[in-house]
Amino acid sequence: MANSINRRSWIKSTAILAGGTAFFSGAISTLAAVPKRIQQTFLNDRLADQAAILEATPVMKARLLANENPFGPSVNVKKAIQEALDSSYQYPFMHMKELTGKIAAYEGVPESSILMDAGSSPLLLASAMFYGRNGSEIITGDPSYSSLPSDAELLGAKWVKVPLTAEYKMDLDAMEAKITNKTGLVYICNPNNPTGTVLDTEKLKAFCERVSRKVPVFVDEAYIDYLPDPQAASMISMVKAGSNIIVARTFSKLYGFAGLRCGYVIAQPDTLKDLMKYSVGNMSISAPTVAAAIAGYQEKDFLKDALKKTLASKEFLYSVLTKEGYDYIPSSANFVMFPIRMEGARFAKEMSNRGVGIRFWKFNDKDWCRVSIGKMEEMQLFADAFKQIS
Repeated sequence: MANSINRRSWIKSTAILAGGTAFFSGAISTLAAVPKRIQQTFLNDRLADQAAILEATPVMKARLLANENPFGPSVNVKKAIQEALDSSYQYPFMHMKELTGKIAAYEGVPESSILMDAGSSPLLLASAMFYGRNGSEIITGDPSYSSLPSDAELLGAKWVKVPLTAEYKMDLDAMEAKITNKTGLVYICNPNNPTGTVLDTEKLKAFCERVSRKVPVFVDEAYIDYLPDPQAASMISMVKAGSNIIVARTFSKLYGFAGLRCGYVIAQPDTLKDLMKYSVGNMSISAPTVAAAIAGYQEKDFLKDALKKTLASKEFLYSVLTKEGYDYIPSSANFVMFPIRMEGARFAKEMSNRGVGIRFWKFNDKDWCRVSIGKMEEMQLFADAFKQIS
């Protein structure tokens, strides 16, 4: 009965979000009519990505709007998917255990500290539902990835937004100052989306150690694989030290699994028991995806090559922006954000008309463009279109 209730609650919450998806389907063309408070973060980034794709020109030559990795998945991963099809009529319980074991061994945590799901999005939703209950406060940077806090707000929580620093990084001191007896969770995306900035590791660790004694801290590390030393920068060490930290990881970025859907969180076992009440967990991941994740996890040569290509495309983008007289925020992820000289929706429309998909934001009284890093030919298409309207 308990499982039935939990699943019904989950279905109810996703139905709320589905209604939101319908509302946002025209977001790209009608953002000017949306209240200013909502424009600041463009609502739920997951839904906004979907809206941007659906509203784009039918012929998108350069898909640079969803922070996807165009260089993956790897050859070994594709082979594993094909081989898994013959036995995909079976539930992949044993293979899930193998995958969880691989992650546990690499990160040095017990398997009981890992909860997997179909991408990190369902786990962000589960956290929104649990920590945002009873009207609790969710503290985040602004702008940052809005999936968790906006879902929580839809379900009755209060979203407390803290402006970024002058360097477009999370203002940890200001976020800590916002904690009250109503705070349910502090959410930090590091590297941050959409700015691409990364926090000093030691400062973040000190913050997590202090704050987690008061309230849980959720650190979303979706883009951490783009850093030079992901393990050193990760807050998983804080979980291992016993802190009340939740760390989210996804295969959607450098691994190239955005369409395959595989992610997980690492936290204290008791914390995961709470999140399991709102998550489908392992049963949501398909057998081919599990096989793909086993084949691709820590596939160093592929990851190194994908990162190298990403960095080359990013440097090319930097050069284009500089030549056109534009500033940009140096990025530690697979996207770059820069201020533009026209209204965001118009800029996105003009780029879309030229076959290039991008995303836009408005904050600090400026219009901004976020460009995902693509293959070099896609970046050249961006450059050609950008020069026509910049």
